[in-house]
Amino acid sequence: MKLKIFTLLTLALFVLTSCGSDKKKDTETTTPVRKERAAKKTIEKKEAVKVVEEITSDLSDKGVGPIKDITLEGLDDALAAKGKEIFKGKCTACHKNKKRYIGPAMSGVTKRRSPEWVMNMMLNPEQMLAENPTAMALLKEYSAPMANQNLTNDDARAVLEFLRTLN
Repeated sequence: MKLKIFTLLTLALFVLTSCGSDKKKDTETTTPVRKERAAKKTIEKKEAVKVVEEITSDLSDKGVGPIKDITLEGLDDALAAKGKEIFKGKCTACHKNKKRYIGPAMSGVTKRRSPEWVMNMMLNPEQMLAENPTAMALLKEYSAPMANQNLTNDDARAVLEFLRTLN
């Protein structure tokens, strides 16, 4: 009787252990999928950056909005100081000077974009995001639309002057 119970228990134990899932197999099947998804995201992000770089190499793009032409002269320190205060109050939630954040880094922006484009983006972000290829590419890259801060033309010009100091 003891031999029968021992044999049945051994057989039952063998069946239970042989039918269980092998966690190593599960990991082996999901890891390549996860790696593939991560690689795809990285490629998509690099492609978006490449598109933005290609589009923004043209400083003749003035954007869409009220600013058609600006002539910049020497840096106006008083106007830049005013722009710095406006930037601190309205822009730093999404933009940092030297690093990506919710939006792009602002350092060097006046070398990447025309002054008209920069001001139109501040004054008219909704239409820029809907119609301007550069703005659309930035939206795709950052996944966050530029918020309309309801700046006046003078405020936007002051912020532009401050951004000129970040080059």
